[in-house]
Amino acid sequence: MAATLLDGNALLETVKDDLRTRIKALADRGVTPGLGTIIVGDDPPSHAYVRLKREDSAEIGVRSVHTELPASTTQEELLAVIERYNDDPEVDAFIMQVPLPAHLDAEAALLAIHPDKDADGLHPVNLGKLVMGVRGAPRPCTPLGIQALLVLYNVPIEGQHVVIIGRGITIGRPLANLLSLKEPNANATVTVCHTGTHFLPQYTKEADIIVAAAGRPSILTPDMVRPGAAVVGPGATMQGRRVVPDVDEACAEVAGWITPRLGGVGPTTRAMLLRQTVETAERRAASTPGGTR
Repeated sequence: MAATLLDGNALLETVKDDLRTRIKALADRGVTPGLGTIIVGDDPPSHAYVRLKREDSAEIGVRSVHTELPASTTQEELLAVIERYNDDPEVDAFIMQVPLPAHLDAEAALLAIHPDKDADGLHPVNLGKLVMGVRGAPRPCTPLGIQALLVLYNVPIEGQHVVIIGRGITIGRPLANLLSLKEPNANATVTVCHTGTHFLPQYTKEADIIVAAAGRPSILTPDMVRPGAAVVGPGATMQGRRVVPDVDEACAEVAGWITPRLGGVGPTTRAMLLRQTVETAERRAASTPGGTR
């Protein structure tokens, strides 16, 4: 039996439909959610991804505030743009697209983002709140999107064994915290593996859900997957102009659910970015007399 495809575009459209209703309610109060994007340099995948985010925003009525900076931008110039977004009342949340050019300090730039406007949920304050299980703060978008995708397709999470291959700050570590929280659509037993893990197949073969996010082509092969397991592949590597996933496509012959090579996790990340922007706008509207600004 062929695996059920975990279609990230389906989740994105479902989230957009929900957000249109919420955005209309905000408009009735004189509030338009605003999503800011900052991009430095000319990395083609980054520009393509930011373009999609801006198109998503326009489609559902989120104001898009965008700044493109040349690769020669200094740290001081980047920090000035971040500070401007922090102070701009029309920007409810914003992202700084990575990777940055090598001469820029990405960590310092991330720390300069106000935690309340951190659309990606990667500021240390927000990561700390995730570890503590605090609700209402932004959470990392890709882990949130993976969780939402599993829920949409009725993949059991609670009490299941999740094996994550990859320990990065963008996906692996925050996803482990998210899925192990004692809250709905979580409460799983999570094992974090990585490229240095000895005997990796012995872990993946025991998993109910496998998330491959190591950035190593075909690190997960069919012989490493228990029949019927859910396989999610956010990890990928550019080889020339081709995107090569962490998950060997033949895993679909064994898995019960699997993300496609294209249109899997990427759209879910965009969906969560929109949702967190609207949620931030809702919080601000609730705290502003009359709901206008």
